[in-house]
Amino acid sequence: MEDENSKDEEQLEREHFLRIINAFKYYRIHSSKRVKNAVESFQSLSDSHKKMLPGYLDNLTLIQNCVDHNYEIIQLVIKDAEYMFENKTHEPTEDEKEVPPTQFDMDKVRTTIKQFVRDWSADGHSEREACYLPIVMEICEKFPKSKCDPSKISVLVPGAGLGRLAYEIAKQGYSCQGNEWSLFMLMASNFILNKCNAVKSFTLYPWIHQWTNNTYTEDQTASCKFPDVNPAELPPNSNFSMAAGDFLEIYTDPDTFDCVATVFFIDTAHCIISYIETIYNILKPGGYWINLGPLLYHYSDIPNEVSIELSYEELKKVIKQVGFVIQREEKDVRSTYTQNPKSMLRYEYSSVFFTAQKPVS
Repeated sequence: MEDENSKDEEQLEREHFLRIINAFKYYRIHSSKRVKNAVESFQSLSDSHKKMLPGYLDNLTLIQNCVDHNYEIIQLVIKDAEYMFENKTHEPTEDEKEVPPTQFDMDKVRTTIKQFVRDWSADGHSEREACYLPIVMEICEKFPKSKCDPSKISVLVPGAGLGRLAYEIAKQGYSCQGNEWSLFMLMASNFILNKCNAVKSFTLYPWIHQWTNNTYTEDQTASCKFPDVNPAELPPNSNFSMAAGDFLEIYTDPDTFDCVATVFFIDTAHCIISYIETIYNILKPGGYWINLGPLLYHYSDIPNEVSIELSYEELKKVIKQVGFVIQREEKDVRSTYTQNPKSMLRYEYSSVFFTAQKPVS
């Protein structure tokens, strides 16, 4: 029975992996359909209206070229994904037909493209200053290099995305591990951290999927070069790693980390209380949990998914009941997530930033 269960689990993991790979592979087809729809809409106009838009079709051709270029980057991303976790191929067999991905999966692909901007481009600098810098500064304050050996301080970053925050913490000399569950992010982070060793060596067009709220025509086809730093250039003897898997399943050993840093992460839980309990458990006595982000609750509107949505007031009570002592708290921290800075429509979070300590006894 145990062997059958492990086989079923392995098969489910394989199907999930193939689904994500297929979504990446489908990117050009899916995006090109949207361009084709725009062409057809233009062709349906009267001749007098077409004359008012002399460069419209040329711009659509440019958008299609940008889609093609993005797909070249995507092919590089998934090229090495085959052997990320185990030394065997994940190519679909004859019995495993490629199924067109869902709209949800294609949204994830587009989000991943924008994540390159947030984490590894000069264009994402302001977002990182608002979200990552306070975390790094707080770690440096709680574990000053004048009073400790930073290489002996272990920091965990759950929901690490493409790994920039974990990279910045490791750059300060701390021992840092990023953890990520999403295969979309894991494949992209594998590419950026292991295959990108020159500054501004790649180009993406992250905003070509934004067909509305563009001030200027060229805003949609604006390019973004990455990475803005060489990910391979960490100080000698740096301890930086990325771990794949579910946060709640991987991190069960108590008293392991000196610090857990979470940014735009805790609201990704089905039950946020489980996240808080796990963070408390894996922290060493006297360790710190540093958090910044909103409370979006990713599963709140997904049918048939468990989702516990707490207000921040309720959340604070739970944090204290679990055993934490809140040492620092800042509300209304203005922050954005993969925001197009030139868009006429912008989303801004009023995030909360806090530091909580696990008591020594």
